[in-house]
Amino acid sequence: MGTVVDDAASEEFHAFFERHYAELSRLALLLTGEPDAADDLAADALLALWDRWDRVRAADHPAAYARGVVANLARSRIRSAVRERRRVALFWSPRDERAEDPDVPGVVDVQAALRRLPFRKRACVVLRHAFDLSEKDTALALGVSVGTVKSQTSKGMAELQRLLGDRESARTVHAVVAGGARAAEGNR
Repeated sequence: MGTVVDDAASEEFHAFFERHYAELSRLALLLTGEPDAADDLAADALLALWDRWDRVRAADHPAAYARGVVANLARSRIRSAVRERRRVALFWSPRDERAEDPDVPGVVDVQAALRRLPFRKRACVVLRHAFDLSEKDTALALGVSVGTVKSQTSKGMAELQRLLGDRESARTVHAVVAGGARAAEGNR
């Protein structure tokens, strides 16, 4: 009888995996800005979910739980990268890597601006605008209050507009962030 439950759980997890893997990978890409790491983070998150599948499947919002795991893994990866950059900076002097008058599409500009936002603001903006999650679902995914989501999204959008200059309205930022998510999906 135990194998029936195990088989059912395995099939349920497989269906969850098929339904959410691409979304979790896109989320990881937009949070980290690292295409090569996105699939790994999504896979690591799903492995962690499989280890706790009984608890995850009993949750009210398993997809929100999964997004939270991806967000936490992305946060850890970013922190690790920051620590590594600091160690490297001790040995090499920083270079200015910006090209003068770059001719790049708006998606690249917005993605670069997103990487400059603190993690929580970036996560709120990405989940709200690229994934069209409600404030409640975003709060569930990040483990914060709805009020925090509202304030961090508002501050994040204002910061993006400041970083991008007056040429980008909030609507354009939303369209480019959402379009970047779809473009990233198309490249997978």
